[in-house]
Formats: sequence, structure tokens, C-alpha cells
Amino acid sequence: MLKLYGFPLSNYYNKVKLALLEKGIDFEEVRVPQMGPKTEGMLAMSPLGKVPWIETEQGSLCESQVIVDYIEARWPEHALIPADPFQAAKVRELCLFMELHVELCARQLYPQAFFGATLPEKYVARVRADLEKNLSAFKRLMALAPYAAGDTFTIADCCAYVHLPLAGLASKLVLGEDLVNAVGIDWKAYVKLIEQRPTAQRVAADRKADQARLVSP
Repeated sequence: MLKLYGFPLSNYYNKVKLALLEKGIDFEEVRVPQMGPKTEGMLAMSPLGKVPWIETEQGSLCESQVIVDYIEARWPEHALIPADPFQAAKVRELCLFMELHVELCARQLYPQAFFGATLPEKYVARVRADLEKNLSAFKRLMALAPYAAGDTFTIADCCAYVHLPLAGLASKLVLGEDLVNAVGIDWKAYVKLIEQRPTAQRVAADRKADQARLVSP
């Protein structure tokens, strides 16, 4: 059975988890400590120790987009990527753009938004300018009709569902304004739509339970 390594507070872990659930694939979740040193066994599967990674009968794979592409090729049933080559590329384009230019940009705010750090004002100002520019560009790609890439749930929704709320919340907490919403992406309504799906409900419930576990005395 495929094993998924990580923890439910990781948005990239939840991207892969949602894809596995949507496709109806049996898998085992293996919790990886969020803090502490990485073992040689962990680094053998994910050389930077980043989650998620998977273990298959043939070996391990890391990097979430590589993992979901493998999943799609290995289990083509309940497809999350269109069969048409151009439309498939458009879905992957949306995922890559979202992660490189939105999530990784917003991630620079996470230390202050979620972990108690204080970031320099000039640093925050630069991130804000970049994030505003990148979100405006991203809006040109995201269909929201009603799903991220059009009228069908795809792997782009596995990305958007886990990434956009963090970008919106981090910008609200650090910058005083939800920049995702400010550019015209109503991510809260979008999340409500996605959470009508039992698979997303399970991801959300597991994430909330993990968060509660971390803050409990």
C-alpha cells in the first residue's frame, strides 16, 4: 500500500492527501515530526527532509507536484487532469504558477503570521509589493467557474484549496489586508464550495484536529 509521509498542518501534504482521497486510492498516512532532526531514513526519501513524500513498491518520491503527477499516471481512474494535452498543461500551469508565485511568496510572511516572529518593515513591504503583483497575475489564470480551472474539479483545486486560505490569512495578519480577496478572488466562498466534498471535509477535520493537538497542554 502506498504510504504518505507528513503531517496534516502542511498545505503541500494536504494537496497530495486530497488528490489521493478524490481518486479513491488506498494509502497509509505516516506522521513525520514537525520539529527536530531528520533521520537518515527520512533524508533517503526526501533529501531536504521536506514533506510530503510517498513510499511506493518501487521506491520513494518527493515534491508534491511530482507525487500527484505520478498518482495520476499510476491510477488514471477518476482523472484529476484533463485528457486533452493543452487543457492538461493549463491545469499544471495553474498549479505551478500558484505555488511559485503565490504560495511561496506569501510563505515569507508565515514566520510573523503564524509563529510569533517579527519581520523587518522593508522586508514586509517588499513581500507585499510582490504578492500584490503576483496575485493580480494569478487572477488572470484562475477561472473560478466554479472550480479553479473551469467547470470540473481538477488537481488545481487540490492546490487552491490548501494554498489560497493561507495566503489570504497571512496577508491579513501581517499586512492588515487580505490580499487574495483584495484582487477579487473570493477564496472563502471557493473554500465553502470545495468543502461540500466529503474528501475536503476529511482533510479539513484532520488539519483542525492536528492544530488542536499542538495547542493542547
